[in-house]
Amino acid sequence: MKQLSLKTKKSLIGYAFILPWIIGFLVFTSIPLFYSLFLSFQDVTITTAGIQTKFVQFENYEYAFAVDAQFTQIFLVFLRELALSVPIIIVFSLIIALLLNQQIRFKNFFRTVFFLPVIISSGPVISKLTEQGVTSIPSIEDYAIFATLMAGTDGFINTVIIYLMDNLIMILWYSGVQILIFLAALQKLDKQIYESAKIDGASNWESFWLVTLPSIFPMIIVNTIFTIVMYSIFAVNPVITHIQSNMFRIDTGFGYASALSWIYFLVITVVIAVSVGILSIRTRKKYT
Repeated sequence: MKQLSLKTKKSLIGYAFILPWIIGFLVFTSIPLFYSLFLSFQDVTITTAGIQTKFVQFENYEYAFAVDAQFTQIFLVFLRELALSVPIIIVFSLIIALLLNQQIRFKNFFRTVFFLPVIISSGPVISKLTEQGVTSIPSIEDYAIFATLMAGTDGFINTVIIYLMDNLIMILWYSGVQILIFLAALQKLDKQIYESAKIDGASNWESFWLVTLPSIFPMIIVNTIFTIVMYSIFAVNPVITHIQSNMFRIDTGFGYASALSWIYFLVITVVIAVSVGILSIRTRKKYT
């Protein structure tokens, strides 16, 4: 009997680990997924006799962009918030991970504090916090530093500052997992690399840009993908709320809601692909 190579054995072990997920996807996810794609081209009516469908081609998709102005408006606002939130969350997570990677007192306590919102956060909790106004800095417009910042900037920078101040607590809540991923990557770096850089005359700032950042770049990509997906599927996402509200309406129903879901899925997939592509291209040009 032919002996398997070491590479083949490792591959089989890897497939064995992901086999439960593959089986679960094929049995529990793939059928509803493709059935929703089928429904997106149908006019769906739910009766006592069951689900009745009528093929309407691309009418549901045309309705989403040509008639449902609320969906396009909500979607554009969501994409703008996504473009602002993801870089802020990634940068904030990296900064906190760098601080927690230092030899400081109560380091484990601070790790728990930053990760705790991941455990207790949910749609109803976030909704209540937002309604009570605790997800933003209260009366931030009255502070002199805010007025100074706004007076010295304009356009896009103003938008970023206002969004950051209004959603600071939410950004903290969204950063727990990313901080742990960055922290794990930082702890795996060989300290001898930094010693060699210091011998060559590199400062701490230069070591960060030329050693730390390139070394943890794969984790930046992972965290970017994770943040986009997490932000997109959160329970209080207005796009998801709009899709759910159309599921049981007489004039739209399951067919239209399925079409909205697939539009949303495809756009988020494109956003992830573009984000990863931009990061990869820029990094390859910078460090090669």
